[in-house]
Amino acid sequence: MRILHIYKDYFPVLGGIENHLRALAEAQARRGHEVTVLVTDPSRRTVREELNGVQVIKAGRLATVASTPLSLALARELARLRPDVAHVQSPYPVGELANRLWGRARATVISYQSDVVRQRRILALYAPALRRALRAAQRIIVTSPAYLATSPFLKPVTDRCRLVPLGIDTARFEAADPAQVARRRAQLGRPLLLFVGRLRYYKGLQYLLRALADLPGAHLAVVGTGSMAAEWQALAGELGVAGRVSWLGDVADAGLPACYHAADLFVLPACERSEAYGLVQVEAMAAGLPVVSTELGTGTSFVNRHGETGLVVPPRDPQALARACRDLLSDPEHRRRLGAHARARAQREFGLERMVQRVEEVYGEALEGRG
Repeated sequence: MRILHIYKDYFPVLGGIENHLRALAEAQARRGHEVTVLVTDPSRRTVREELNGVQVIKAGRLATVASTPLSLALARELARLRPDVAHVQSPYPVGELANRLWGRARATVISYQSDVVRQRRILALYAPALRRALRAAQRIIVTSPAYLATSPFLKPVTDRCRLVPLGIDTARFEAADPAQVARRRAQLGRPLLLFVGRLRYYKGLQYLLRALADLPGAHLAVVGTGSMAAEWQALAGELGVAGRVSWLGDVADAGLPACYHAADLFVLPACERSEAYGLVQVEAMAAGLPVVSTELGTGTSFVNRHGETGLVVPPRDPQALARACRDLLSDPEHRRRLGAHARARAQREFGLERMVQRVEEVYGEALEGRG
């Protein structure tokens, strides 16, 4: 099968969707498919390369507006390609529109990753085009039942939506180099809370920093970079917790499992529906870590089940975060049980090969035009 993936960015850009797209594309290539990824390049030039069996086209970018790359070259490249399936990661207005106007695929599948939450004015202009793109797609992939039930954009097209939870190579996180783990523990202190993700507004890290002020003796390791880094680092200083927070920046793939295995708890304090899934939760669960997350009406509490794989608390509530962390830090046996259940759930429900197989089944439906 000839598969074309369309999105804004690709590796080495790091992020939840970028990481998911890379894992999916490379797994499909290993299964014998002809896989092309069409994204944008940070520069104005178009770059072509092959990465682990995947043909990657990075179309020249004119500008970036509201986190959306604008690229005429992307449309030109689309017009030249003849895939069986075009798989668009949404929301990405340029990709959706270009595929509708110039795409030549036999069928289109859209992965609906998130509603547009913060950019209200842009959404007013984008909403009609998004609805048309969803109606025109043969199939729409959603990652959790909660998002399907609560998104106003998905309700009119429920009949063509299919549930495919995001998955990872869980084996990569199930073990870590003991020497690396020991070094991280010595560097970061104990007990250790871990946060992994892009430092963006919807991650809610400010609430975790405020919770840390009510957790004397606990340490926090923050993995990731982003636009909120300076503001949150300043907040840590104002709260008097800067000495207990380690800002690790982007950690290489090879070193990431050791961060999870060095920690006692994983915390995802997300505060907006823009956090539609929280794939880092699956990484933590595969490493045997219990998770503390927030109830957003999205996939975060579909992945992390309250009382089974961790605890779920209200968003934007530092006291609730602190209580959940305190309860788990004070009960090692409870943490061990939750961590064991978390690992089992990750292996059972969120493995990479299971996700890839489910996606292929959706492609088959799209090409057959069923439903």
